[in-house]
Amino acid sequence: MTLPSSQSANAIRILAVDAVQQANSGHPGAPMGMADIAAVLWQNFHRHNPLNPDWSNRDRFVLSNGHGSMLQYALLHLSGYDVSIEDIKQFRQLHSKTPGHPEYGYTPGVETTTGPLGSGIANAVGMAIAEKTLAAQFNKPQFDIVDHFTYCFMGDGCLMEGISHEACSLAGTLGLGKLIAFWDDNGISIDGEVEGWFTDDTPARFESYGWQVIRDVDGHDMNAIAGAIEAAQSNTTQPTLICCKTVIGFGSPNKSGSHDCHGAPLGHDEIAAVREQLNWPHPAFEVPQEVYNEWNTQAKGQELEGAWQQKFAAYSKAHPELAKEYTRRVLEKALPANFAELADEYIAKCQADMQNIATRKASQNAITFFANQLPELMGGSADLAGSNLTLWPEAKGLQDAADGNYVFYGVREFGMSAIMNGIALHGGFIPFGATFLMFMEYARNAVRMAALMKAQSIFVYTHDSIGQGEDGPTHQPIEQIANLRMTPNMTAWRPCDETETAVAWRQALLKETGPSSLIFSRQGTKAMARDAQQVADIAKGGYVLVDSEQAAELILIATGSEVELAVNAAAELTAQGKQVRVVSMPSTNQFDSQDKAYRQSVLPAGTPKIAVEAAHRDFWFKYVGQDGDVLGMDTFGESAPGAVLLEHFGFTVANLVAKANALLAE
Repeated sequence: MTLPSSQSANAIRILAVDAVQQANSGHPGAPMGMADIAAVLWQNFHRHNPLNPDWSNRDRFVLSNGHGSMLQYALLHLSGYDVSIEDIKQFRQLHSKTPGHPEYGYTPGVETTTGPLGSGIANAVGMAIAEKTLAAQFNKPQFDIVDHFTYCFMGDGCLMEGISHEACSLAGTLGLGKLIAFWDDNGISIDGEVEGWFTDDTPARFESYGWQVIRDVDGHDMNAIAGAIEAAQSNTTQPTLICCKTVIGFGSPNKSGSHDCHGAPLGHDEIAAVREQLNWPHPAFEVPQEVYNEWNTQAKGQELEGAWQQKFAAYSKAHPELAKEYTRRVLEKALPANFAELADEYIAKCQADMQNIATRKASQNAITFFANQLPELMGGSADLAGSNLTLWPEAKGLQDAADGNYVFYGVREFGMSAIMNGIALHGGFIPFGATFLMFMEYARNAVRMAALMKAQSIFVYTHDSIGQGEDGPTHQPIEQIANLRMTPNMTAWRPCDETETAVAWRQALLKETGPSSLIFSRQGTKAMARDAQQVADIAKGGYVLVDSEQAAELILIATGSEVELAVNAAAELTAQGKQVRVVSMPSTNQFDSQDKAYRQSVLPAGTPKIAVEAAHRDFWFKYVGQDGDVLGMDTFGESAPGAVLLEHFGFTVANLVAKANALLAE
């Protein structure tokens, strides 16, 4: 094995310090410290094709300590990706390919957005789950169509974050042997030497998870690094942690080994000293051609992908149906051709059956139907499968079957959500994961990251309001639905019955970019009568469920289990001689995306409006206006049976009718 030259690694260091200096912000320490590890991994082991960053069987690389982003940008630039020296010069500038932290979708070759520490390693666990499961589903003797590693760099900060415990513990349990993580053990974080706040026995911790741990690797000895990677690759039954002892800011004569080089430019004088120390006489942003020649992986990448294409062609002849399915799921990322037709038939059946059931049960029915149509659906729950109702008869847990379709995540809401993002980004699966809506708070950062990356993760949340009852305010969401609705790129659904639930699931599966939150009740709901046009309009997010005989003088807007309340109140108001329209709005995000004419046809200006939802009331003033009213929550809940709580907080027909009459009397 021919290892990289010292100048090959130094090119990473110099590009990092120059880019950070020019931007006048950034983190040069980690790229300088990890340059030798990165050079060995990328030049000798990492299988990828810079000319096709989307090659399906490429190794995945995740920089969990994303503040060291110039390490990844230097690797991409030097290897021959579409990241030019001009892009490097634009580090941290508006609309550049080189933002302050790696951003999925901005930079060719960046597999996931990292920055919040620990999220990257959890994403990597998801990618490794996807690789292992796809391999079990598609590989055949002599045809390892899915066969790649997931590499992850992480620092002390990633390991301090609780999410690393959640994700890495599960990775060991699942035996993800193609996951290799590198711990940049430099003993430094922003506040200084970590001995004052991080004294964990990290190797022992990972050994307890069931990982192979390779201890005490000199992160500046390329032979030692290469040997550790070979040992990691040879163990396919355990994930591996390679403990690399490094010096932060390696090559800086006066700042290396100190937090002074962690998150600030080195300064012109110190950069000059770095150049002298590393024997790098070239000016800023200039890399000698011989170093580019050593790094460039375009030809090798083309060769690797070409060999895989030949294997896949032979696989297609030997296993045509599997090859066709792999092409659909992984290469084309397409749903089956008859999916929309089958989904519409199922929705029509739900409407015809008119079952009065909790929407969490309606969701389970939908999962059962859609999972049998979509082998790419990868389910899961954070230890609440019996309450979230996410299991279906054909579900197979990954702990029992490598080719399964269900992850028992355990009590790991944050880890689950970030792992789902990794599964979605890898490709070949559409992941969903469930917990109580209140516990979205544990997972909030991963949910936001899914939206930021426009990943097709489906977050299933049950027990959606005070109606969940006796568990009390710790388990009763108030502000969470508004939070989800206001998250860019997120589509939140809170359906009122089985038909709306089926539509919500269909729309989430059809949504190719961006996550969905499906929010379901614990308590039973009443099936609503609809004609065919109303069923079709559910997909628009808001529609007229019950209309007045004449022009409406009042509109009641409701979601979820409160739709029945609105319908019953409208019936009483109609009996009093009022003209009342009821609008069911299962998805405000979807409704807001409709054209103005449709939105005004459903909610015409000038007509008084009352919104009804057992959640925070402030969100709804965007629809009812300051002259309207909202029957909602502005306090936390209480502990009592759900029906008692709904009455206590005013979610009754009598109270809603009184509010309506008061509004009309103004």
